[in-house]
Amino acid sequence: MSAAVFEITKSAGFDAAHHLPVVKGGPYTRLHGHSFRVEATIRGEAVEPVGWVVDLGELDRALKAVAEELDHGLLNEKPGLESPTLEHLCLYFVERLKSGFPGLSRIVVSRPTVGESCALNL
Repeated sequence: MSAAVFEITKSAGFDAAHHLPVVKGGPYTRLHGHSFRVEATIRGEAVEPVGWVVDLGELDRALKAVAEELDHGLLNEKPGLESPTLEHLCLYFVERLKSGFPGLSRIVVSRPTVGESCALNL
């Protein structure tokens, strides 16, 4: 029998402003803000002696630290987010979390108030 593989997920929120400078005309070019939610999922086997995939507290602290980098700021000012789409936000979180969490398997960034989300499966 093979070992069980689990997925554990933590989430964090942040509020930020942005605009899409490469889109010509329309509401996307104007500065506006959103409340964002990000979820990070770690996939792996439970590791003894504790019996967990990873310390959820450690994942929580790391995810919130990255969200804090963006909170109440202008996303366009962050390297890699010059065009701050949901897709680029997923990549931003992956780049900052992957080294500390090799089992990182999924990032979801959403704007719940407008019903939009983007998922990146690794």
